[in-house]
Amino acid sequence: MPTSASPAPGQPAQAGGSWRGRAVRLVVATIWLTYLGQPLGRLLGGQGWTRWLGLAGLAAFVGIYLGGLALSRTWRGAGPRRASWPLRWGLVVALLISAAVTVPAAGDTSLTFLVFVSAMAVAQLPLPAAIPTVAVLLAAAETAPRLVAGWREGGVGLGIVLAAVAVWGFRTAFQRQQSLVVAERELAESALEAERTRIARDLHDILGHSLTVVAVKAELAQRLLAVDPDRARAELADLESLTRDALADVRTTALGIRGMSLPGEIAAARSALGSAGVDPILPTAADGVPSRWRELFAWTIREGVTNVIRHSGATTCTIDLTADSVTVLDDGRGCAERSTTGQGLEGLRQRSALAGAVAATGPGPDGRGVCLSVVVPGTP
Repeated sequence: MPTSASPAPGQPAQAGGSWRGRAVRLVVATIWLTYLGQPLGRLLGGQGWTRWLGLAGLAAFVGIYLGGLALSRTWRGAGPRRASWPLRWGLVVALLISAAVTVPAAGDTSLTFLVFVSAMAVAQLPLPAAIPTVAVLLAAAETAPRLVAGWREGGVGLGIVLAAVAVWGFRTAFQRQQSLVVAERELAESALEAERTRIARDLHDILGHSLTVVAVKAELAQRLLAVDPDRARAELADLESLTRDALADVRTTALGIRGMSLPGEIAAARSALGSAGVDPILPTAADGVPSRWRELFAWTIREGVTNVIRHSGATTCTIDLTADSVTVLDDGRGCAERSTTGQGLEGLRQRSALAGAVAATGPGPDGRGVCLSVVVPGTP
């Protein structure tokens, strides 16, 4: 019987592969035709028109069998469309007719053809139709020797069952493999989409913050050129450094190796807020924050400070930092006058959700400004 490396009689060839691979599979499948050696020997030893009719039937059977193997890949690629079922049934019926014309000369050896018909039926037909077909073939192989004098069963019935079971196993394995391929493709597409979303979110957060600070420092340097050239030059030097850092951040983010530093973001917030004319009230240390939350809190400070500089019109920005929460609070325009559904905030909510934390925005304690907070799990 066939193995996993060699298709059974009528077993569909594996999808895909080069023409050489398909040719090799077809050659391997042809090897199983050696089981037709017994009816071939009987036909060659025959006489008269029955001999030639039988040889013609055998040649037609082999051609239909090999053609069915070649077509099975195309039919399988088309899926279970009803339009293909008449062709599949026609293939099985054609094999039966070709085998039938060998009976006058091949006698009981013609029952061997039923093994191949059984395998082809299981390979090509839907299982609700294939099972009765195999049952009919088995009944014919078991009944004919009892009804026709001189005929012997010769184990054909067992061969029919074994061929059907083997091809059914190959068919089931192929379907599971196809399902696995589809699942892997969907997972790969999902991972690719998630990576694209991550890069887009990180680039937005990085560039949004950096360009905001660049604009603030450029405006400040322009105002200082006439009154304090030395301070203006210092601001321009900071501007150059910030631009280089932003470029490096974009590169590392695209490569997926960016890591956020919480102390670095606190220091950057102090500089950015000061340049924008906002009084910063910031923590002096971040040692009390567990390492697993530091990157999320750093992103929160970056997004919160960026929004304060861009949209708040605030004079003071306060950042409160604890072991399990971070809050960015300003005294500027409130929620009614500012959007709290921007892309940056949505990206922060996504980051928080992935970490199991909760990001929220709302008015400040006295109703002024906006309060952005991220609270990690296990806190009230």
